[in-house]
Amino acid sequence: MTERVTPRRHGSYGIDAPYAPAFIAVMTVVVLVMAIISGHWQTFVPITFMLAVLGFYLHSTLRGKFVVWADLLDQLHLRGDERILDMGCGRGAVLLMAAQRLTTGRATGVDLWRSVDQSGNSLEATRRNAIAEGVADRVELHTGDMTALPFADSSFDVVLSSLAFHNIRGNAGRAKAVSEAVRVLRPGGRLLIADVRGTRRHELHLREIGMNEVARRRLGGSFWRGGAAALTPLVTATKPA
Repeated sequence: MTERVTPRRHGSYGIDAPYAPAFIAVMTVVVLVMAIISGHWQTFVPITFMLAVLGFYLHSTLRGKFVVWADLLDQLHLRGDERILDMGCGRGAVLLMAAQRLTTGRATGVDLWRSVDQSGNSLEATRRNAIAEGVADRVELHTGDMTALPFADSSFDVVLSSLAFHNIRGNAGRAKAVSEAVRVLRPGGRLLIADVRGTRRHELHLREIGMNEVARRRLGGSFWRGGAAALTPLVTATKPA
């Protein structure tokens, strides 16, 4: 049994989908200017709402996702010797928390390192975070496509992904990525996919290809601590032995 790891981070993890908060901020400024020019106090109401949405978004991506994933990783009751794969790991938000729960195991991250998906996303940024979190000795990073993973069959005890599958183009591409996750998972291994959309399709696909214990729920945790991350749909399954 590994020790509980707090969600407090020492690395720098950027902002998910950085163009979304940037758009909200720009629109807030535009509405503010219009409110000042018009002089009508009613115009300030949407500004308050937009600022609340922006703050909520930033809380979820900078703090909330770490809180809910820390709880979820604790619930896996890892022994410490597992091999874990994070598909679309980005700058390592979930990957490195998983690595901190390992002793003799290894945590592997794969990504295309696109900054449009996460601000400042790069292999080097993730490597620096691994060093900052003290887990560089048990982390491997690969550049690769989730629809064609560069790993052998049955390579991992746990395969997980956080907010990455929706970046794959088309339902067929996302289904291929799910199949790839199952392929590299060892018999008896566990799969966890959290995403903002498409999880019902993932659930149905996993049932169709014969996975066990397929379930879909929210990531969970306190809404005030986790923000929108707590409401993110999560699909879990176990590969037949």
